[in-house]
Amino acid sequence: MEKTSGRLEWCVVHLTEDNNWWVKEISDDLNWDVEGLSIIDPNQFLQIHESLDSFTDYGLDSEVVDDAFFTFEIADELKDGSVRLGRVRDSLLKAEDLLFALPDIQDEQKGPFADFIHHATHLRVQMLNELIEFSEPYTVDDMEEILREKEGAAFIEGRHVHFHDQITSILEFVPDGFKLEADLDEDEKASKEEEEYPELETVEEAPEEEAILVKKEKLRWDEEGEEGEEGEEGKKGKEGS
Repeated sequence: MEKTSGRLEWCVVHLTEDNNWWVKEISDDLNWDVEGLSIIDPNQFLQIHESLDSFTDYGLDSEVVDDAFFTFEIADELKDGSVRLGRVRDSLLKAEDLLFALPDIQDEQKGPFADFIHHATHLRVQMLNELIEFSEPYTVDDMEEILREKEGAAFIEGRHVHFHDQITSILEFVPDGFKLEADLDEDEKASKEEEEYPELETVEEAPEEEAILVKKEKLRWDEEGEEGEEGEEGKKGKEGS
């Protein structure tokens, strides 16, 4: 279903020290407030998409997912380090190109993004009840109460919760004191690797500024990478001859 907000055609986004993209300017400034407005980058949505795939057997409605987001692609890189995004009318789940995703929060209570959050929450609770033996069935109210407490804590601390964090907190939610079998397997694997290779040192994370540059590089146009590869192949061919 195509979005019909006529004035929403572009936005300018910037990467901050938290390694997330936030909206700096938007074409439709009548219906959108850029204060604390985040946007999901292509790599983040790939992670979200992978988590959503696990909900397929529980009745995931792909149309609900598509309707919840406006899609954008990179149009230009600006001198101040910001990136200008242009609106595209592609299905987020079926698009061949990597797209930025802006949740449709124009109606925060009953809008498409609210429907998506409601849908994802119910599916996650259904999954938890199937995979974990609770003494009593876990409920949506139980889950929402915990998530509201976390959101309230962020509000008190003056932090804006990024949409990526809000969504993954639902898609990957597990009540305290419980673990899914897949999580247990990962813990056992990590523990075994530490026992087998105790001499390996932990690689230090890159400084924040370097991490930001790396993330920007990953989101450059694919054409640049393809041109570079073709150039290298041509160069090797000449050297071989």
